[in-house]
Amino acid sequence: MRISHIPLRLTTGAYILNSGLGKRGLDEESAAGLQQMAANAFPQVMDLDAVRFGKLLSAAEITVGLTLLTPFVPSRLAGLVLGAFSGGMVTMYLKTPGLTEDDGIRPTAQGTPLAKDFWMAGIAAALLLDRKNRTKVKEVKVPAPVKAGAAAAAVKAAKDIKHHKDDKDSKKSK
Repeated sequence: MRISHIPLRLTTGAYILNSGLGKRGLDEESAAGLQQMAANAFPQVMDLDAVRFGKLLSAAEITVGLTLLTPFVPSRLAGLVLGAFSGGMVTMYLKTPGLTEDDGIRPTAQGTPLAKDFWMAGIAAALLLDRKNRTKVKEVKVPAPVKAGAAAAAVKAAKDIKHHKDDKDSKKSK
């Protein structure tokens, strides 16, 4: 993990983990409200019992949060997990009536708390796209006499190759 990824992963991971932990004991009415909101984007969630949906949502948020906070999880994998999660959240935000202005993008007062999901999508993109330079160059210290000897040997080898080529060319022309 790069040092520049720590603030992205720490703040986002802590936020999502806290949200998931807060949903562990959802009552049926609160779970049903969240389920109805999710159903705007993903109608299949209505096939689940509301309490079960709440538990699954809590577990998913805890998993995403812990993935981001765990240092040995590669940043690209953490970005992929966050991207899937935030993509679902952005879809829900965009498809839920009353959360966006008439233009379908800008948030209403009710949608402002959910507009943060665009930031999470941006953080996911940053984690996915920020690639380390995979070319590794190792610097080797060579003592000065060895350098001089190696340079002389390289020059001699180059001359030998040139002379050998010249000899071949002259034999071919005969």
